[in-house]
Amino acid sequence: MCSDDNPGKLPPVLYDVEPAIEIDLEPVDSVRITTLMDNVTDVFMPDQGPAHRVQQGAGPWRAAAVMDHGAVPDALIAEHGFSVLVTVSKGDQDYRLLYDAGTSPDGVVENMRRLEVDPSSIQAIVCSHGHFDHTTGLDGLVRTLGRTSMPVLIHPHFWRRRRVVLPGRDPLELPTTSRRALEQAGFDVIEEQQPSFLFEHSVLVTGEVPRTTGYEPGFPPQHAWLHNQWHPDPLVLDDQALILNVRDKGLVVLTGCGHAGVVNIARYARRLTGDQPLYALLGGFHLNGPLFEPLIPRVLDDLAALHPRVLVPAHCTGWRAHHAIAARFGPAFIPNSVGTSFHL
Repeated sequence: MCSDDNPGKLPPVLYDVEPAIEIDLEPVDSVRITTLMDNVTDVFMPDQGPAHRVQQGAGPWRAAAVMDHGAVPDALIAEHGFSVLVTVSKGDQDYRLLYDAGTSPDGVVENMRRLEVDPSSIQAIVCSHGHFDHTTGLDGLVRTLGRTSMPVLIHPHFWRRRRVVLPGRDPLELPTTSRRALEQAGFDVIEEQQPSFLFEHSVLVTGEVPRTTGYEPGFPPQHAWLHNQWHPDPLVLDDQALILNVRDKGLVVLTGCGHAGVVNIARYARRLTGDQPLYALLGGFHLNGPLFEPLIPRVLDDLAALHPRVLVPAHCTGWRAHHAIAARFGPAFIPNSVGTSFHL
């Protein structure tokens, strides 16, 4: 693994963390995943299998001075970001967590208002990684909730100062989440590199994901500011996923961007849980753009070997990968949109 003590020594793409032991992930009765933020909103998208869509005209309406004959729907917001609300049912208990928080300060909290989600019902937050398109919405949540002791689970590299370096362009430094701001808001910030649990062993946070496929490259344009200079930081080691085990169905795996590699993540989820079957895989698969699109055939071959029954590519997956997944997996492929609730 890479170390801040020796930032110039880059790890190869193929590496592993400490040998994983099988983890006793408690089965849950059901999971409901509601998309609070994604790149797409579509009020005409039909229900499909476990996906229940927000229908045209549902939710609050508002007056518009330029419109005759009444109000217009208070439309959901889409942006290049990701956030989902995860509701876990186990016996007579329901648990709620927020996984990622979108790009804009107020997008997620505004969509919560439109979807009539009470932010105070959230019991924990998990950040998939430190990129701002998954974290900036914490700002609106802080202002909405006020001071709160809610736990926020992150990887230690979450705070890294980073930039993106693309050929022919000036380096672009990325905004970084403020540790001081989160701590002043009262959040209980928990840094963990290894797997950890939430809600009585019902939700597993992967921590750092081993990169074992050898072909999923992380995010090659990324650099990190370490020891007063910029160094390549392609692996995005803070990228972590969520795993749940739905009784009689199998694993539900949630990714943010999938910088660890969606195949690496799915395989690691099975490895951690004693080779439980993969039931559903949802989130960003990061297969967009010229660096990643050549990987699509190989990724889909490896995903097909895991026999998922539900595939919901989102956010940074890219349109070419969406089309390829639809063609390869048929009805298992379900397109996402803001406001969609998946009952799994």
